[in-house]
Amino acid sequence: MIVGTLRVRLIIRESRSLKDKRQVVKSIKDRLHNSFNVSVAEVEALENRQVVVLGLAMVSNETHALKIALGQIVDALRVHPVAEMLDYEIET
Repeated sequence: MIVGTLRVRLIIRESRSLKDKRQVVKSIKDRLHNSFNVSVAEVEALENRQVVVLGLAMVSNETHALKIALGQIVDALRVHPVAEMLDYEIET
């Protein structure tokens, strides 16, 4: 069993409140879970209204498949219309 993790930092520049941020984060989490069957949680900066730090995890029997899937998630987040990617870390 191989576990792959992804930590992503995003910024939501238009967010004026934590409620705005929560709406965007919920949308991102739901979309990633449905599209990639990945576990997603907000792990840091919970009280910052513009910064989002997400932790994602996947399990596979093959390292290459994990790297491809996590790379596709990074690509999907790069083109998100509201959240701008600041940085990310992948570990397999």
